[in-house]
Amino acid sequence: MHRPCFREGLAGVAVALGVILLSGCSTVPVTGRSQLNFMSAGEEMKLGLSEFDKMKKEVPVSKDPKLNALVQRVGQRIAAVAKGDMPNAQWEFVVFESKEANAFCLPGGKVGIYTGILPITLDDAGLATVMGHEVAHAVARHGGERMSQAMGLQMLGVGVAATTRDSKYAQAIAVGYGLGSQLAVALPHSRLQESEADRMGLLYMARAGYPPSAAVSFWQRFGEHSRAQGGDTAWFLRTHPTDQQRVENLRRLLPEAEAVYRPKP
Repeated sequence: MHRPCFREGLAGVAVALGVILLSGCSTVPVTGRSQLNFMSAGEEMKLGLSEFDKMKKEVPVSKDPKLNALVQRVGQRIAAVAKGDMPNAQWEFVVFESKEANAFCLPGGKVGIYTGILPITLDDAGLATVMGHEVAHAVARHGGERMSQAMGLQMLGVGVAATTRDSKYAQAIAVGYGLGSQLAVALPHSRLQESEADRMGLLYMARAGYPPSAAVSFWQRFGEHSRAQGGDTAWFLRTHPTDQQRVENLRRLLPEAEAVYRPKP
């Protein structure tokens, strides 16, 4: 008796998902890849500014003049070459006191560098590798794309649940869908975004006057750091490419980046 309701529910999900797919298509700058992103750039920027303000209140900000000068110097050069792809950015570069070897760029151009990654970057070119990569994530609007993908998978999951709830295997199907969507869609897509940010970041650092080959050296050092920390997740469970894959991909991309590299004094 309830099957028609399930069909109507599934049809509603399909229609809603179709509307999102049609209205949420955009193109990533530099690479030209089509992406699903139903969030507006303004919405993303608002979230980014809010989150950055919160972080500055919760995480200690470094007062080291040399570290701040380094991050400002490199950051401004990367921002200068990326501004055409993110013209409304409100650039801000902050050094956070943290042992974590990490960095980020939130929508709107809010860049955070953890002090824990600076011993691995070593110099301006190493830092340019990191900042170019993180700025590329923001330019490509990867955060909004991930949220859009999650919503799409959730809506599909509702449809799967509606059509299988009478089955004695409903629970197993739901678990299988959740695991399958992660392994077959979410994680591979996350690795795709990382590789895309690597390519875009490599071009940004080259255009800013930093030698592209420095990116290969940085990721080799970062790989050594990760292994020393015990990072050895199976490749299909990783949100990022393996360090070896990353280095190999960057080596293949070097000719493209070297073609736009112009050393600066």
